[in-house]
Amino acid sequence: MHLPHTLEKYLALFDDAAPDERVGEASAFYLWSPTAADRIAELQPQARIIAILREPVSFLRSLHLLFLRWGVESEKDLRKAISLDPSRRDGKNLPARSHRPQLLQYADHVRYVDQLRRFHARLPPEQILVLIYDDFRSDNDATVKQVLRFLDVDDQSPVEPLETNVTTRTQRSHRARYLLMSLRGRGQVARSARRTIRRLTTRRVRRGALRAFQRHVVSASAPPADEAVMSELRQRFKPEVVALSEYLGRDLVRLWGYEQLD
Repeated sequence: MHLPHTLEKYLALFDDAAPDERVGEASAFYLWSPTAADRIAELQPQARIIAILREPVSFLRSLHLLFLRWGVESEKDLRKAISLDPSRRDGKNLPARSHRPQLLQYADHVRYVDQLRRFHARLPPEQILVLIYDDFRSDNDATVKQVLRFLDVDDQSPVEPLETNVTTRTQRSHRARYLLMSLRGRGQVARSARRTIRRLTTRRVRRGALRAFQRHVVSASAPPADEAVMSELRQRFKPEVVALSEYLGRDLVRLWGYEQLD
């Protein structure tokens, strides 16, 4: 999928919407972005914002695995990757193919209060719904109905749940990933390689081989979380959880198990 790079192409994504339909889209990076709140408010001041917040360290682990899978992160150790924030802010220790190095400032992704304040400063509170991921997981039906009511649509319409997890696998080989990407490219070398492969194989064989290559060579099952590292990071980010609890008026310190930390 090619992401739109102009406003006209972005708005064209919604061309098929009927006049009486609500339309929208989502990105995990709108909250993180220092400019998204301003640009959304300028383009559509009636926009409704839904933010789903996850326990910070679990979120950072998933984000790290996602970046590894995308090939924009090369440091496989979560603790080390997060410790590189200061040097990477100065342009050092960056992966060779990191096109947006600011995304690798891990701590910035869980400064939830600062993120929410940006949106609350530009949009009225009734246009912003903040959800906690644990509520979404524990009572999906009730949370979905809450979202539908927030959007002023029928909350009695059946919604079929879909279980997904994009971070259960991570990158095994960056070189293999870039080889696979090069075969899918538009250059003369890629076209020549594809023509040769097509002459030597059937479509069914090619598809099966690409899937196997992707699954067994390019990617691998994500390793289990290192609980010592997770505990260490929770200690570091506990002030963010305390601040968020005060901002939302909800005891997330207890919900996320941070009260056990010294």
